[in-house]
Amino acid sequence: MKEGVEKILSSKNKMLLAFCFCFIVGAGSFSFLEDRRCLFYVYIFLFVILCLLVVCWQKKICQFVCFCLLAFVAGAARFLVSIPDHNASRVEFYNGSKKVVHGFVSEEPDRRISEARYVVRVEKITDGKDSTLVQGNMLVKTLLYPAYDYGDSLKIECVLQQPKNAEDSTFNYVKYLAKQDIWSVCVNPKVELLEGGKGNFLVKIMLGVKNSIQLHMSRLWPEPDSSLIAGILYGSRSGLPDDVTVNFSRTGVSHIVAVSGYNVTIIILALHALLIYVGFFRRQSFWLLVLLIIVFVFFTGASASVVRAGLMALLVLLSQHIGRISAIDRVLVYAALVMLVVNPYLLVWDAGFQLSFLATIGLVYISPILQRFFEKKFKIKNAIIVGVVEIFLNTISAIIATLPLILYQFGRFSVSAPLVNMLILWLIPLLMLVAFSALVLSFIFFPLGQFVAWFAWLGTRYVILVVDWFGNQSWSAVDLYIPGWTMIIMYAILILLVVKNKYRVEKIYVQEDKSSLI
Repeated sequence: MKEGVEKILSSKNKMLLAFCFCFIVGAGSFSFLEDRRCLFYVYIFLFVILCLLVVCWQKKICQFVCFCLLAFVAGAARFLVSIPDHNASRVEFYNGSKKVVHGFVSEEPDRRISEARYVVRVEKITDGKDSTLVQGNMLVKTLLYPAYDYGDSLKIECVLQQPKNAEDSTFNYVKYLAKQDIWSVCVNPKVELLEGGKGNFLVKIMLGVKNSIQLHMSRLWPEPDSSLIAGILYGSRSGLPDDVTVNFSRTGVSHIVAVSGYNVTIIILALHALLIYVGFFRRQSFWLLVLLIIVFVFFTGASASVVRAGLMALLVLLSQHIGRISAIDRVLVYAALVMLVVNPYLLVWDAGFQLSFLATIGLVYISPILQRFFEKKFKIKNAIIVGVVEIFLNTISAIIATLPLILYQFGRFSVSAPLVNMLILWLIPLLMLVAFSALVLSFIFFPLGQFVAWFAWLGTRYVILVVDWFGNQSWSAVDLYIPGWTMIIMYAILILLVVKNKYRVEKIYVQEDKSSLI
């Protein structure tokens, strides 16, 4: 134990990693509390640690322990500070009563098949001639029409409600909204548009471009193909019918129509393999894909989930480029730290955050092991087959890394996921390329865009046909819920298997042209 601590003390990078890890553990440990009065005791603990630090300043090990405790307390304090004071200055204080609320749409509207959902940043509440300035966000569920846009200022009359979890689901809906600072829900309100023009100007430009793209997509493809392509290109699946969405979930391929680190990373790795196959050097492919990720984040509105997905994809791409697992260790921890400083609710209460990180970890650590094993057992030289195998192994790696959490969070095991992923994932990069080309051409000369879009339609028909056939089979997925302690044991075994593996993987891909990385 002492030797391990001294080894950490001899490296500044390892010390910094230890402090970051303690901050993350502190934020996660206190994520189960909802009372910010605990902050008082955290400050007392902070004072005690500082006193110990002064007394033990001459001993390096004591210094290290005290700084680790300080990082832990900082993480705890960051989460507790994020819990709002539910007083008269907050909109949730008025839950249970009918109020007239003034605010503006602060995020991209979520328009579904039967309803529209708006996140409204509240500015004031009026009662007759009296007005009270308030803060906070509320979720408004209303009809699809009339439609409102980002930045629209609204007058909303409704009964404010406290969010509730569904009795027949393990999904914590309350915490899901809490991470967006939403503590009030407004259903079927009376809404009046006051004016537009509020919100961030850059976000308006991005959403305007996105809306223009959506309009062209609705002209190029019928439903549900249009929504499927929208999901593949930028994660929008609001127009997919419920039965199709359920089948995507049952077959374990929901990731291709959702903005997540898993989705974007799998597609980026597939594109990486495709670019290498057509003749790009690895360095050229790397920088082209980095540019593509940045463009993707910009044109999809740069929401928190999109930024996180892009960051996860960049991390995996970087791990392949530099071939140093130790460097990715640090980058993953630093990325998690930055995200938790911005929003400490993510670690425990955001399943998307958890799945993105776990899928990324699987792609960085498990995928190289599987690929080395495959290369040793099967001497395949055909570039196309090798590319398809890489996509399949990357998918299996992400599935392995996320399976325990999925069983704990959602209680469903997809038996058909490996096979369905293998049947359709090879097509997704090509489908993206053809659909994107059709979109670009439709802006230049619409009939030409329609002609190219027909080939993309053939691809979506194939994907939907495969997903529907497997999704409708009774054996496709089984309900299998595991408790938290079982999930922990499963991850402990998985970590042990990865650490004990006799292969020391330093690079994911064999460098065919070392000069391309110089």
